[in-house]
Amino acid sequence: MYDELAYELTVLPGTNKDGEKEGFDRIIIRPGDTLSIVGATGSGKSAFVNDIEVLAQNDTVTGRSILINGEEPSEDLVRDPAKKPIALITQNTRVIADLTVARFLALHMQARDTGAQSLIARTIDLANEFTGEKIAESMRMTALSGGQTRSILIADAILIGQTPILLLDEVENAGINKERVVSCIREYKKSVIFVTHDPYLALITDKRVIMKNGAVAGVLEPGDRERAILQTVTGMDAFLWELREKIRGGELISDPVEAQSTRKKAGVPA
Repeated sequence: MYDELAYELTVLPGTNKDGEKEGFDRIIIRPGDTLSIVGATGSGKSAFVNDIEVLAQNDTVTGRSILINGEEPSEDLVRDPAKKPIALITQNTRVIADLTVARFLALHMQARDTGAQSLIARTIDLANEFTGEKIAESMRMTALSGGQTRSILIADAILIGQTPILLLDEVENAGINKERVVSCIREYKKSVIFVTHDPYLALITDKRVIMKNGAVAGVLEPGDRERAILQTVTGMDAFLWELREKIRGGELISDPVEAQSTRKKAGVPA
């Protein structure tokens, strides 16, 4: 089990694609912080989180270095998956082991030396809060949809791995309930870094890192300045989630009164 209060992560600058040094001194991510990484395709977003995931020490193409609690990470943190305080979940994550969901989670508990069998049910219940497609213990991991797989892995990292730092790379493309994921991460006091093109995720985080030409071009801390637009975007996102679930459930969206009611409940302007 991790001491979650002990993990402060620092990113030290590397270079851009032209070999020029990045224009920041350091980026510090403290327990409970939320950070979004935004920028055009190919701007270096995934490379940024990959540097964090491998705990780079000026040994990747970007030349960045990662510190844990202000120091170079120990060999145990880098090499031992059971001790590594970071979990990376991407939109392309695949599970090739043909195990049931319950068996997959049980093996992770065994590797983590976590014996509470109730964690399996709790983890599946939490995952079902993230996805509209219900997950059962008896389902095979290889048969899960992208959204179900990402939901299980996020819930697993939170409850079984108890990972203090989560890296989520464009997971919004899997059709998960982003608002519930964010609220859960905050509830469990995780540090989370989103690589995203999604306005809701970009606006809801404490800091926003802007990537260009393979490097950090700026770090924004909006504070309360984006509160009004965030409220609007949150309502729009809730409306689209409810609409998506109705369509997936086979409903026809033909009643303008019902649609207007749904928009009003979500706080979306008519």
